[in-house]
Amino acid sequence: MSKIDLVKAVTELEEDLVLEGVKEQSAAGVAPVEILAQLQQGMEGVGKLYEAGDYYLSELIMSAEVFSNAAKLLDGALNADGDNNKIGTVLLGTVKDDIHDIGKNIVSTILSCNGFKVVDVGVDVPIETFIEEIKKSNPQVVGLFCLLTTAFDVMKETVAAIKASGATVTVLVGGGPVDESVAKWSNADGYCKNAYDAVEMSKKAVGAN
Repeated sequence: MSKIDLVKAVTELEEDLVLEGVKEQSAAGVAPVEILAQLQQGMEGVGKLYEAGDYYLSELIMSAEVFSNAAKLLDGALNADGDNNKIGTVLLGTVKDDIHDIGKNIVSTILSCNGFKVVDVGVDVPIETFIEEIKKSNPQVVGLFCLLTTAFDVMKETVAAIKASGATVTVLVGGGPVDESVAKWSNADGYCKNAYDAVEMSKKAVGAN
């Protein structure tokens, strides 16, 4: 077993140690899902520090990169399991007329490390693209992002179109200027203040709490 405490290394954002620990454990025959569980535990530690105000957005971005790079080392073995081990599918995208994606990318990584299959349709996404991808991917949750207040109207229109399409999905919204009142105004099913809210609400939506 590795002498490196993988959970601690992830929480403390020690990327070199994390990558070394993953390689060490893989070479020692530790199951990829067990290694991933340690990475996830470390990310939970990051989340607690972020919630407590000890970590800021820069640390959150860094933790997502550390996790993502470590998970890449396990990709081949994990993908062999296909999507069977995923607890649900979440569709993410930044609404039309907005090209910001840092928050979306953090949410995508952290949802992935918590067992979700994530379908990311990118930024400046037209309403029709969301509807088409919902039909194609059959997600349980759709996450809409925007960082511009000028995109609020498009966000509301996107929520309305998704609900009008008859799709049985939970629509969550988030992003810098978005708050509970914007979520209610746009008729979304929930507001995510951060990536960890997105995880909890998505788990609730798929009955995995």
